[in-house]
Amino acid sequence: VVCTPSTKVTTFTSSGTFQKKNCTSTIPEVMVVAGGGGGGVDCAGGGGGAGGYRTGTCVSIPNAAVTVTVGGGGAGEQVPSSNSGRPGTPGCQGSNSLICGVMTSTGGGGGGSGSNGSPGGSGGGSSHALSPSAGSGNTPPTSPSQGNNGATKASPVAGFDHGGGGGGAGAAAPSAGVGGAGASNDITGSCLAYAGGGGGAARSVGNPAPAGGSSVGGAGGVTTGCGINGAGAGGNATVNRGGGGGGAAGATCSYKNEPGGNGSSGIVVIKETTPKCASGRWTLNEHFDQVK
Repeated sequence: VVCTPSTKVTTFTSSGTFQKKNCTSTIPEVMVVAGGGGGGVDCAGGGGGAGGYRTGTCVSIPNAAVTVTVGGGGAGEQVPSSNSGRPGTPGCQGSNSLICGVMTSTGGGGGGSGSNGSPGGSGGGSSHALSPSAGSGNTPPTSPSQGNNGATKASPVAGFDHGGGGGGAGAAAPSAGVGGAGASNDITGSCLAYAGGGGGAARSVGNPAPAGGSSVGGAGGVTTGCGINGAGAGGNATVNRGGGGGGAAGATCSYKNEPGGNGSSGIVVIKETTPKCASGRWTLNEHFDQVK
């Protein structure tokens, strides 16, 4: 008897149902990434936390059809109707992704808007206002960890305020508003980064935007001047990578603002291996079935 395993990768960018090919199939690897949190709004809003990032090997999945849910990204915090002031609530949390009964990743926390960053798969960064705290990552806790903490507001860089970056799957957010690094994975056949934190905003004319983690999280907004046209919106995260949205920056001479960036939806990937066996004597049709 000659056995030649066949490998199939099923990628979910929206919710659906997974059915193993047959009862002999095994699941050597899965990846579940939740939606990232939305960015905050302030003079320097916090970046959204990345969606929870979890992987598993030799995973047991029932032979029956299994529901797969792909979490959406959290919306960035919106500007108050007066187009000025601090909303006081963080960006929206991302939604969970899951393989039902098998593995769940938690949505990323929202970035602070004159407030604390929210907890989540990875935590949202705080805004620069007052003395808020950053959101905790890996909430609820998983082992291995599904994410990292956001950062508190950065000390003024070149005399200007920076919101804290959102945490990423690969690292907590560093200083100066940059989003936490994501994690790389090649389960789809291409090595890609997932679950990077959103950049915190920079109220600093002429300075570069604080980057989102691993170019997956949205970049923080940057102030460009005075008045309503001087505010900088947060950048949106890369779709289906579970990145956090960037925080928004207010204008220099007022509280005029733009919205925070949106977190991005997550993704679920399942790799399946099925043995193909035949006797040592094959017909031409059997040979064709094995190699096609």
